Amino acid sequence: MARVTDRLPVFPWDRLEPYRTAALAHEDGVVDLSVGTPVDSVPEVVQRALAGASDRPGYPQTWGTPALRDAVARWMDRRLSITVPPAAVLPVIGSKELVALLPLLLDLGPGDRLAYPALAYPTYEIGALAARAEPVTYVDPVIDLDPERVRMLWLNTPSNPTGRTLGVDELRRIVEWARAHDVVVVSDECYIELGWDVTPVSVLDERVCGGRHDGLIAVHSLSKRSNFAGYRGAFVVGDPVLVKELLEIRKHLGLIVPAPVQEAMVAALDDTGHVAAQRELYARRRSVLKAALTGAGFRVDHSEAGLYLWATRDEPCWDTVAELSKRGILVAPGEFYGPAGQRHVRVALTATDERVDAAARRLA
Repeated sequence: MARVTDRLPVFPWDRLEPYRTAALAHEDGVVDLSVGTPVDSVPEVVQRALAGASDRPGYPQTWGTPALRDAVARWMDRRLSITVPPAAVLPVIGSKELVALLPLLLDLGPGDRLAYPALAYPTYEIGALAARAEPVTYVDPVIDLDPERVRMLWLNTPSNPTGRTLGVDELRRIVEWARAHDVVVVSDECYIELGWDVTPVSVLDERVCGGRHDGLIAVHSLSKRSNFAGYRGAFVVGDPVLVKELLEIRKHLGLIVPAPVQEAMVAALDDTGHVAAQRELYARRRSVLKAALTGAGFRVDHSEAGLYLWATRDEPCWDTVAELSKRGILVAPGEFYGPAGQRHVRVALTATDERVDAAARRLA
């Protein structure tokens, strides 16, 4: 019997294990900059909200509480200057689950094409393969893609792994092309609050879409801005017709964010203090790591936003991974994110100040 796993590639992170073992052998311990998982404490305001909502014996709503949908709408208005009705909001169980399942939920299948960036989060491809759709990559979708059979287009701004952002003009051009060819645009904007050299823009920005959200979905996560990864809280917002369709399917499948997590999401979205404090931590770590990498002969490309530095010494990425592992530093090979990344490594900012300083000393 055919299995879903037969269609999927080998889980890439398993290939990193020998280098993790080498890095762990360093006398001062490993500095793990390979995975972008938060290491700082969950903000107290979030912890209190979760604890206060712990007595929730009944089933929660798939659609989320009115308080949560209102909190998302307030955050969109306050942070991104985008007006959305609460009916256009749907909470999800972490963004990766949504990314992986969305092609299936939107009824993509054999004969359909799903397009995503040539350098990209691997789960975009996995979602296409799981739905039996054809994954296709692009550098510039308007130029590179034949729109025939393309039903869904992933954007990722700021990008994982490169930190590159798409500006208003570029986004508008892509949205106009997609609408002309009846292609749904889904924009992964999970790092949108972490712009360093630029201010990231949402696909739902009025300057991009003309104030119309038809055919557009934006994906947002609390994992990085609120150290929420362990809680698994994210949401989609955009075209009310598409959001309602997703809601109806998810109700049938029982895909529901737990009620205490929904309460914690409200607290996280309404509090700006912890976001500013976390941003300062990442800014400091970014400054230290970027200076250390360039001082050690690396070139850092893009990386104007997000939680990663996209670095290269113009050599095969696995050579770089091996060399850094000898210094007790573990990074992600760019090849994980597509063939175009074969000469880069992704360096995460998600390590403690002490470990980041240790990495800088070793690079020196």
